Amino acid sequence: MFFADEASRGLGIELVEHGEGTAVLRMTVTPAMVNGHRIAHGGYLFLLADTAFACACNSHGPVTVAAGADIVFVAPAREGDVLVARAEERARYGRSGIYDVSVRRGEELVAEFRGRSRSVRDDGRGTADGDGSGARKDTARETPGTTTKESR
Repeated sequence: MFFADEASRGLGIELVEHGEGTAVLRMTVTPAMVNGHRIAHGGYLFLLADTAFACACNSHGPVTVAAGADIVFVAPAREGDVLVARAEERARYGRSGIYDVSVRRGEELVAEFRGRSRSVRDDGRGTADGDGSGARKDTARETPGTTTKESR
């Protein structure tokens, strides 16, 4: 899955190690990743942690996506910092899971991330969307008395 992730690889994120329910990734903070305060933009820290989460929760085989996630920023990261995100599975139940990711600069904690995963049903062709296009399907259902764009 990671090797098909153009967004993460395009930012220089490296997969350091992976196993069942775990993953370790590394990223160097570049000049393009710092905000107006000259610290790493939180979105890039989230992306690094989210990528580690994705690698860990997809290690079991079925296509798995994020059902939700949150992050706590503990210390700022700066240009040139090498950050390491370590993801660990905490629980799997049914098609759901909980994963924690610690982002560190050396021994210093930079951020803590918790992700909630959900395995999606596969159509038998290795895709979760049914037609192989990768396109999202609108699965909203109309409720009597509700106006949707489609019913107008």
